[in-house]
Amino acid sequence: MLSLPDQKVPLTPEPDGALFVTGTRVSLHSLVGMYEEGASPEEIAYEYDSVSLADVYSVLAYYLMNRDAVRAELAELERRSEGAARRCENSFPDDLRAKLAGRERRGT
Repeated sequence: MLSLPDQKVPLTPEPDGALFVTGTRVSLHSLVGMYEEGASPEEIAYEYDSVSLADVYSVLAYYLMNRDAVRAELAELERRSEGAARRCENSFPDDLRAKLAGRERRGT
């Protein structure tokens, strides 16, 4: 009879709560995003060559078994990230922000 190993999902949390494929800088959000856009596990592993195909399948299986919770957590992380970006942008002095915006409009 085969014995079943104690398998864990190869995801590691960052201090902010974001999950990354263990040993890589590839986020759960990135893998799920590609999958939801129609990419196959093989295409995802090809795009992120630091992630093995086995890990892609494992992470996607975790996502599919916990879809609602994962989507809710990813939405919360995105909301917090957008808030942090707004706070950072608002911390720039107005004159610097105007100068940078002027350069952006001129294309320099």
